[in-house]
Amino acid sequence: MVKPAFALSLLAFVATGFPAHAAPGGEIGPLPLGRYVCERPGYVAGPSRHPAPEEDFTVVGASSYRTGGVRGSYLLTGKTVVMTSGPHEGKRYVRQSHGFLRLIGPDGQPGTLRCVLETRNNS
Repeated sequence: MVKPAFALSLLAFVATGFPAHAAPGGEIGPLPLGRYVCERPGYVAGPSRHPAPEEDFTVVGASSYRTGGVRGSYLLTGKTVVMTSGPHEGKRYVRQSHGFLRLIGPDGQPGTLRCVLETRNNS
């Protein structure tokens, strides 16, 4: 049984948002807060991108996201983000850079869907 004092100190550490060392997956850490806008690439002869608003989500806490008014949780280990509950449960992303995720397909490879942290410049 976990002692309450230990559980509270562990919770306080996790809530700080500092990365912690994990086992095989790499460091555990939070994604930057904000809205992630998702899209698929376009074609030379057409639009440069195809928005996928059904895939958009907003990171609202160190391990929480919201989409369509429903909250879920995620786990970031190393460069892999796994949606562990909520509307996007089971989806996996690879973190390409700060605020840039790419959905991992059923074959385990990054697919064409990309989700980018919205800023004033790309909204």
